[in-house]
Amino acid sequence: MSLTNGENGGVKPFRIFVGYDPREDIAYEVCRHSILKKSSIPVEIIPIKQSDLRQRGLYWREKDQYESTEFSFSRFLTPNLADYEDWAMFVDCDFLYLADIKELRDLIDDKYAVMCVQHDYAPKETTKMDGAVQTVYPRKNWSSMVLYNCGHPKNRVLTPDTVNSQTGAFLHRFQWLQDDEIGSIPFVWNFLEGHNKVVENDPSTFPKAVHYTRGGPWFEAWRNCDFADLWLNERDECLNEAKRAITN
Repeated sequence: MSLTNGENGGVKPFRIFVGYDPREDIAYEVCRHSILKKSSIPVEIIPIKQSDLRQRGLYWREKDQYESTEFSFSRFLTPNLADYEDWAMFVDCDFLYLADIKELRDLIDDKYAVMCVQHDYAPKETTKMDGAVQTVYPRKNWSSMVLYNCGHPKNRVLTPDTVNSQTGAFLHRFQWLQDDEIGSIPFVWNFLEGHNKVVENDPSTFPKAVHYTRGGPWFEAWRNCDFADLWLNERDECLNEAKRAITN
């Protein structure tokens, strides 16, 4: 991975693009807080906001009936937003990080165009979050947390024109790449709540990042999902820090 010096002579921060949806603002804030709190390396967290992308002329796609969030397709602008340079990460806002992001960054291998958790996942639910339709397709959830080798020639395909015109299948299944250009990451970095399981006495199965893909505790219907207590504790800490910052 390139560790190019920044303007101040230090190492450039690792760029993390987080999908943002106004309905899940608190999920974004908690995800951001959990990353920053545990990171031992400089990181820059950038929300992918559809309204901003439309204003900048980068996103003009009409809403698809199967879109469950505002970043269902805009996520694939990550290499473009990173100026097709170095490595960057995209992650859905419904993640809670329990480990240092440096551990994930250190898994990067320059021979790959992208790296992700290669789930074999077929959800049983027909709806998720606040009633959104739960669609099933090959490589589901692969695109929910991706390390992008933004300088890789193959990722030059992900222009605004491509992202705005290509099918969901082409984008979410990484069809611009060959299979051997997709690197694998341990599942604990995209631990699907309600699907993946912790094996007793096997610490290698404990999540480093919980993905509340069915819906998280910020929705009333999912207040009692697995790992809800961890998210709620992080939320309280995040809100208390924000209050202290205002009063100081």
